[in-house]
Amino acid sequence: MIQIDTSLTPRSLRRDIDRMFEVSAGKIRLVQKHWDPGLGAPVVTREGRYTSRGWTEWTQGFQFGSAILQFAATGDRKFLEIGREGTHLHMARHVSHTGVHDHGFNNVSTYGNLLHLARSGAFHADEGDLRHYELALKVSGAIQAARWTHLPSGLGYIYSFNGPHSLFADTIRSLRSLALSHALGHALMSENDQQVSLVGRLLTHAETTARFNVYFGTGRDIYDARGRVAHESIFNVNGGTYRCPSTQQGYSPFTTWTRGLAWIICGYAEQLEFLAGRPADEFGSHGGKAGVLKRFAEVARATADYYIENTPSDGVPYWDTGAPGLKNLGGYLERPADPFNDFEPVDSSAAAIAAQGLVRLGNYLASSGQTRAGSRYLCAGLTVARTLFSEPYLSTSPRHQGLLLHTVYHRPNGWDNVPRGRKVPCGESSMWGDYHARELGLLLGRMAEPRSYYTFFGC
Repeated sequence: MIQIDTSLTPRSLRRDIDRMFEVSAGKIRLVQKHWDPGLGAPVVTREGRYTSRGWTEWTQGFQFGSAILQFAATGDRKFLEIGREGTHLHMARHVSHTGVHDHGFNNVSTYGNLLHLARSGAFHADEGDLRHYELALKVSGAIQAARWTHLPSGLGYIYSFNGPHSLFADTIRSLRSLALSHALGHALMSENDQQVSLVGRLLTHAETTARFNVYFGTGRDIYDARGRVAHESIFNVNGGTYRCPSTQQGYSPFTTWTRGLAWIICGYAEQLEFLAGRPADEFGSHGGKAGVLKRFAEVARATADYYIENTPSDGVPYWDTGAPGLKNLGGYLERPADPFNDFEPVDSSAAAIAAQGLVRLGNYLASSGQTRAGSRYLCAGLTVARTLFSEPYLSTSPRHQGLLLHTVYHRPNGWDNVPRGRKVPCGESSMWGDYHARELGLLLGRMAEPRSYYTFFGC
C-alpha cells in the first residue's frame, strides 16, 4: 500500500521537477539525432536505444508531444521547433487514421498542445497555423467517434483495433480527442446527414466502460473487488450482449493490468475537469450534469483507491496485480517496489499515468468542497511523482535515450528487453512513459508557481 506523505506539496517537489526537465532535454536531443523516421514510431528502448515495434503507431504523438511539453515547461524554443516540425511532417496521417482507438494519444499530444500553447501566448502562431491545429483536432475527434459499436439500452463504445467486439480500458484516454473536437464546435456527420454529438459519444463510451471494465465490489463475479479493472471487455456484436472480460497485455482477465488501471484513473479524472466546465444542457439525455460528474468521480475514486491499496509503498506498481511471481516477493506491498527482482517486472509508466490521475482527482474533489478526500489523492500522486523523479527511475545516463526507467510494454508477448544477467525486464524506457513523466512534471510545475493550470483542453 502506498505510504502517502501528507507533507508534500507541488512546491516541495520543485527541484525534482526542474532536474527531471534538465535530464529530459538531453533525452529529446538524443532521440531527435539518432531516430530514423523510416523505421516508424519509436516505442521502447532496448539497451538504452529507442526501437520500433509494429503493432500500431500509437506512440508517435508522444515523440513530438514530448518536445512540445519540454518547451511548455522550460521556454526553450529549440524544443518547440522539434515538436512543430515533427507534427507537420509526420502527424497528418494519424489525424485521418480510421483503424485505431489511439487518437487521444497521438493527436491531442501534438496538435492539442500546440493549439493551447499558441492560444495562451506561449508562442506566436499565425491564423493559418491556428486553423490548421483546429481542423486537425476537429477531424481527429470525429474519426475517433466514428469507430463505434452500438449496444442495447443506448450504450456503445469506441472499439479497439481488435475489432468491433472489443472495448479497451485504454480508450478512456482517447475521449480527450472527442472533447476537444466538441469544444471546437464540431460534430460527427453520419448517414443521411445525421449529426452525432461528440460529447454524447464521450459520455456513452465512459458509462459503458464503467459498467463493463470497472468493478465496484457488488458481486458481479467472484473476482469483483472494488476498483479492479479489466483491460478488455468482449461483446457479441450480433445482439450486443456482454460476454466476458479479457486482456491483451495483462496476466489474466481476472487480474488487473496496472497500466490499464492507470488509464482509467487518469482518463476519468481529466474528464471530470473538462466536463465540470461544460454547460448543463449538454448532459440532458445522460442523466444531467450532476449525475454524470458523480458517476465519473465514483469510477475515479474506486480505481484510485484500488491503486493506492495494491501498489508498493513508494507508489510504483508491478505490471499486474495478479502476476504469478509476486508470491515469491512476500510482503511486496509493504516496501518500495524492486525493479531488479528476479520474479516480476515493475511498470513505472503505469505510475506516471496514475500519478497524474491522482493529482487531478485530488484537485477536482478539493474544488468541489471535498477537501480531505482531495488532499489524500493529491498527496498520493505527489508521493508517486517524488519516486519517479529520482533514481532508480529517472534515467541520468547521458547515453540512455529514455527518460523514465523500468517501464514494461507487453509482458505476455515477451516484447521487453531482459538485460544480460537478469531474469525479468528492467532498465528500459517507453515513449508513453517518458511523455507522461513530462506531462506530470508540467502539471506539478504549473501548480507550484502562480501559473495557469495545465489541462488537455487549455489553461
